[in-house]
Amino acid sequence: MGFGDTAKKLQKVTGMAEDLYEKMNDLRGQIQSLREELETTSEQVNEMERDLAEQRALLEALAEEQGLDVDAIVADTHIEDTAAVADAEGGAESDDETVEQ
Repeated sequence: MGFGDTAKKLQKVTGMAEDLYEKMNDLRGQIQSLREELETTSEQVNEMERDLAEQRALLEALAEEQGLDVDAIVADTHIEDTAAVADAEGGAESDDETVEQ
């Protein structure tokens, strides 16, 4: 009977090993798919960055042609964005305080 129990245990271990091997192959496939998707996404981001740089260069050239100060416009925009974020955060805090009271 000792051999029968050993055979059953070996079959169980073999079955577990086969399941693990199948899962590992699935994971390999998923990782390969993720790598391909990451590469595609990276290429798309690089292309968008190039397009954005070209558009910025064109806009700066047009602004300069019109006598506009690009740096001042960008600085004003950053100031407005910062103020808007501060207002939004301040509004959220005051709402929280009202709820707590």
